Amino acid sequence: MPRTTLALSAALTLAALATLTGCSGDPAPQPSKAPASAAAPEAPAPTATATAEPPTHVSIPSLGVDSDIMRLGLNPDRTVEVPPADKGMTTGWYTGSAVPGEPGAAVLIGHNDTRFGRAVFHDLRKIAKGADIVVRDGRGKDIHFEVTAHETVSKNAFPTARVYGRTTERALRLITCDGAFNAAGHPVDNLIVYAKRK
Repeated sequence: MPRTTLALSAALTLAALATLTGCSGDPAPQPSKAPASAAAPEAPAPTATATAEPPTHVSIPSLGVDSDIMRLGLNPDRTVEVPPADKGMTTGWYTGSAVPGEPGAAVLIGHNDTRFGRAVFHDLRKIAKGADIVVRDGRGKDIHFEVTAHETVSKNAFPTARVYGRTTERALRLITCDGAFNAAGHPVDNLIVYAKRK
């Protein structure tokens, strides 16, 4: 495949990831509005290596978060899936991202609330720099990450490359919805937490 085709494919893939929808349990995700020019030239990190085990559990002791992890892919419109509203206390690992603990950016997604009430990442905005995040893999091994930063961003200006782009760091991103509500009753922002393996 020609290099220009690969670059375009990578850019479109990253652009499709820019919109995280469904944070309040809305039934139909909206298509990404992010332009391809906002994406990095590199594609997201591979999902696994020969020795990597997918994540099964995440805990954030400082926030009282203790959750199983389900697998998430892409919706038909190429936006990232979120956990179903009736599983609001369960986080999801986007399988198009790195396996937590492996080189690359691993992405975990969770609701802050749904139509059923408070959800797993309800208090995520309270997380402090240096906080410990523990991800357990399929072999029962705990992998510790340290929070380095967090930010609230408009869904219309989602930092796709910073969140999903290729990196040599063993990184973790947590994503939920945040901010004010639009006329349809959905949050207009995303909260992103950045962490690195200890």
